[in-house]
Amino acid sequence: MSIGLKENKEFKYSTADFQAVRNKLRNIAGINLVESKDSMVYSRLSRRIRALKLNSFRDYLSYVDSHSDEHQEFVNSLTTNLTSFFRENHHFEHLKTFIKNKKGPVKIWCSASSTGEEPYSIAMTAVEALNSFNPSVSIVASDIDSNVLETASNGIYKGEALDGLPISRKKQFFQRGKGKNAGFARVVPELRRMIEFRKLNLMDEQYDLSRDFDVIFCRNVMIYFEKDTQVVILRKILRHLKKDGLYIAGHSENFSHVSDLLEPMGKTIYKTKV
Repeated sequence: MSIGLKENKEFKYSTADFQAVRNKLRNIAGINLVESKDSMVYSRLSRRIRALKLNSFRDYLSYVDSHSDEHQEFVNSLTTNLTSFFRENHHFEHLKTFIKNKKGPVKIWCSASSTGEEPYSIAMTAVEALNSFNPSVSIVASDIDSNVLETASNGIYKGEALDGLPISRKKQFFQRGKGKNAGFARVVPELRRMIEFRKLNLMDEQYDLSRDFDVIFCRNVMIYFEKDTQVVILRKILRHLKKDGLYIAGHSENFSHVSDLLEPMGKTIYKTKV
């Protein structure tokens, strides 16, 4: 029986198919897909089934098993990358104060960079905090999704993505496209030079990163993992944060169950205790 879907869909889709997708995503990337995402799974994986000229979800899952290079496409298709510039703005206000008060260079890791709006917001905050396009701030931006990393690295966005920004920021930090590029905007080169984009899976045993970050952004990522997995990942992340460094979480995340690791500093802002 199909789940939450009309019978005239292009591909047969059953509860067993959905559960098989959930299990495979958990095995490959550690991501726990909630029960309500059945329609999203159908919509996104149908594109891959069609592109590969396969006939069913069962065929596609067998294909994933026998083609390791399809693992990335599978994960890319099912990871949600909802983001915007200066989302949860109070985090960036706190970061600006932190940068202003910090003596010496500041190292920041944005651990789920998505299409780049978050790391570029961090870079803009650094420029504004120190009134310089060459601030003593370095940013590593990582993500599991190779497609969104490419978008982030290019730094090109549709004009409406900038709608929430004040005119002063638009003028200072973006170049408007002309001619065939009209309707698009690109972040200025000075911002792109501040950020190193890297592919990274938070489920990996170790992260090939330095262990002296002053600030780590990991916002709205932990919600995709079960509680036990959250703690395992959090411990690995915190190995890379300086003592008393800032850990910045998302609005839907709560870490009261790991009070031995993090101490609240404000709204979804924490100080490491390890």
